[in-house]
Amino acid sequence: MRQSERLEEALGPGVSLGRGRQGMTHGFVLAADPDRPPAGLDHAVYAIGNFDGLHLGHQAVVKRAVALANERRAASALLTFEPHPADFFAGRPVAFRLTPTDVKAPLCERMGLKALVALTFDATLATKTAEEFVAEVLVARLHVGAVVIGWDFHFGKGRSGHPAFLAEAGARYGFAVEIVDKVEDGDGGAAHAVSSTAIRRALERGDVKAAAKGLGRPYAVLGRVAEGQRLGRKLGVPTANIVLEPTNRLAHGVYAVRARVDGAWLPAVASFGVRPTVDNGAPLLEVHLLNFEGDLYGREMEVAFIDRIREERKFDSLPSLTAEMRGDIDRARSILAGAS
Repeated sequence: MRQSERLEEALGPGVSLGRGRQGMTHGFVLAADPDRPPAGLDHAVYAIGNFDGLHLGHQAVVKRAVALANERRAASALLTFEPHPADFFAGRPVAFRLTPTDVKAPLCERMGLKALVALTFDATLATKTAEEFVAEVLVARLHVGAVVIGWDFHFGKGRSGHPAFLAEAGARYGFAVEIVDKVEDGDGGAAHAVSSTAIRRALERGDVKAAAKGLGRPYAVLGRVAEGQRLGRKLGVPTANIVLEPTNRLAHGVYAVRARVDGAWLPAVASFGVRPTVDNGAPLLEVHLLNFEGDLYGREMEVAFIDRIREERKFDSLPSLTAEMRGDIDRARSILAGAS
């Protein structure tokens, strides 16, 4: 998917956003590969990074960028890159994305940023030296007034650019640079820096509570409800089926979740996996909304994972599976009743 297409998804239906163009939704600016500062962003304060997950460490960078922008009476924006650099260098999607652009944009808006600017990570950008990135992108194209970065931010060919280099470059080119220290996820000697890698590893083992601790919110996915085999309906447990990205490596299993439909968050139970009792098919997220009746096909749904109930396993018969599903529903109700 092209960068402009990812941003079109975030903007909503009826919006066309090409390379070098921008759009707006509810006053929030989205821009792809701008050649000049997007409207209202001349001398803006930019939080720069990949920001996959927008976890607590990223949030500290964003909060400082918003505060600094307020101090300077300037706009604040997130500058990020698509596709994920790992995908570009591999030549195919390989990164387990915590927050694709269509999820990242609304999160940015809720955090107080005024815009999201995305640059296509391609051969041209990948081969720019750190000095070229500063001079050609930050200064010539974006006219940055200030930038805020994390303590471990690197950029430029071979990741040669680092916080100290950017601070020195800012002094030469006339823009301010602030570096935010790492955020840790524990207390005392057991503390570790919050990172997207650690959060991915937690999700890969099904520990969605640990992932939520690093993210500062439950891990969530966004998708459109697709047609399925309607087996759940036949078993008395109808499900809304969502196909996740092939690179999603959430551990297969059954989870207590909350699902957002038409702006309302509803209690639910979800199974993610290959359905070994039925067909051992492609991975699928199947969501059963508690106390809900209605047709969800074709509608967008966000699913937030609260806790894992059990691993995925094969049952001897459909009646055995159905009995376990009833137990899963009861356990989900209990978990969600006690969750804040």
